[in-house]
Amino acid sequence: MGVRTWIDSWPVYRQLTGTDPLGRGAAAKSGRSARLTPRVATADRVVKSVCPYCAVGCGQNVYVQDGRVTQIEGDPDSPVSRGRLCPKGAASLQLTTGDAREHQVLYRRPHGTEWERLDLDTAMDMIADRVIEARRAGWQWEVDETRTRRTLGIASLGGATLDNEENYLIKKLFTALGAIQIENQARV
Repeated sequence: MGVRTWIDSWPVYRQLTGTDPLGRGAAAKSGRSARLTPRVATADRVVKSVCPYCAVGCGQNVYVQDGRVTQIEGDPDSPVSRGRLCPKGAASLQLTTGDAREHQVLYRRPHGTEWERLDLDTAMDMIADRVIEARRAGWQWEVDETRTRRTLGIASLGGATLDNEENYLIKKLFTALGAIQIENQARV
């Protein structure tokens, strides 16, 4: 490479001598940057979503290629976040593709030291049986001669990642079960 070619390829020289004095366009580009393509360019489709972490509700674009999530970025069309994501939201790709993600139900028996894998139907039946038993064991027909019809054997503590619709359904479910201890971090 000759000296003249080297100087012409230098971005500062192109900025000072060309039509891009602020260095925001052609002066800042190189041959390498011209050959780069966005990592989302090969996606088959883009799915609109909402970040699962806090209750802010930042919009996300989920890029899918061959049925697999390949990238998650902020949604510029979102009126909430306008394309921005916090560090947790920006790292949410790991929720779907991370090596630490479990894809099976793990169960540890009381006083056990090892985890065992269960199929989903077995785990759901175990949960239903325990909810019914806790409701039955904590049921109060009346307290101090006042009819209550409630259970103190079940409680719900929701997190801020739940949206209004999910909170509504959880509130309806636990109220129908007779629970009165229903709380949520987001105060809905």
